[in-house]
Amino acid sequence: MERTRAEVDATLQTAKLDAAELLPAAHCLRFGPAAAGDVCLLELEPALCGRLQAGHSLVIRGDKDEQAVLCSEDKTFDLKVADTSNMLLFIPGCKIPEQLKMEETHCNIIHTEYTTGDLLDQIQASEEEIMTQLQVLNACEIGGYWRILEFDYEMKLLNHITQLVDSESWSFSKVPLNTCLQELGPLEPEEMIEHCLRCYGKKYTEEGEVYFELSADKICRATAQMLLQNAVKFNLAEFQEVWQQSVPEGMTTRLDQLQGLALVDRQSRPEIIFLLKVEDLPEGDQERFSSLFSLREKWTEEDIAPYIQDLCGEKQTVGALLTKYARSSMQNGVKVYNSRRPIC
Repeated sequence: MERTRAEVDATLQTAKLDAAELLPAAHCLRFGPAAAGDVCLLELEPALCGRLQAGHSLVIRGDKDEQAVLCSEDKTFDLKVADTSNMLLFIPGCKIPEQLKMEETHCNIIHTEYTTGDLLDQIQASEEEIMTQLQVLNACEIGGYWRILEFDYEMKLLNHITQLVDSESWSFSKVPLNTCLQELGPLEPEEMIEHCLRCYGKKYTEEGEVYFELSADKICRATAQMLLQNAVKFNLAEFQEVWQQSVPEGMTTRLDQLQGLALVDRQSRPEIIFLLKVEDLPEGDQERFSSLFSLREKWTEEDIAPYIQDLCGEKQTVGALLTKYARSSMQNGVKVYNSRRPIC
């Protein structure tokens, strides 16, 4: 690239550099003919450079109104713009963020169906992380599109399955897929029945036949959500009695099955329980803690851990998060945490 003396002086002024301190020789950077269109320089840590050199790929993801991220096969990294003098020297006319105006958009189309490709293009996560989260959400792929079933319909499917298990006197650890499809196929689509079995069980093959081992913990948890979703607050003792009566015979309900789903208030009289799903809380660290401390002034680590565990980074612990966003004290011999910031 060629520049006039006036352009060089203007660039030096923008970069706050003294011309007398510069070396007498300068090197001009040029991008090869293969670099068509706009080009940006990207600084990577050595480990990621090594992956590229080894033939692996990196993908930039994010919707138009989101901060872009860089994804490898198994990890996600933030992408940050470095507004340095070097960038201004490399790219003539480079504007700082304050000089850029947001483009107005009048699009109000809301997409309710996504393919795997759509998710990979827009969600700021690696493919492995996306597929794992789809499993957590009990999402199902129908006709190439990912969908999340309404909870009431999911429970209807589960009820069909548990009633069939009971009528056939099967063990919950050995539920035959083919028989389920034959018996329940006239009631619901076969792919939905199999999807429900996958959500609440573990698939395995024995002597050429496909079976599912249903999870008592998952079924008890879903049953509790069904009971709690229509009640603002529930007397804890009464809830535990109704809950145990509502699950299939042979399954035992426990409060530890409800981590991240429901919260017990043992300070109230009588003790109560209410629905509090971690996925309904804000995603940002500070916003999450502010929301939790607005619900309850003081938390034990045991109570708050299920609601902040997903915020922990690869080498971060719940304890480290609590140290950063909360302060501890002793209450009746128990360590509790309250907000470091005033809660409005």
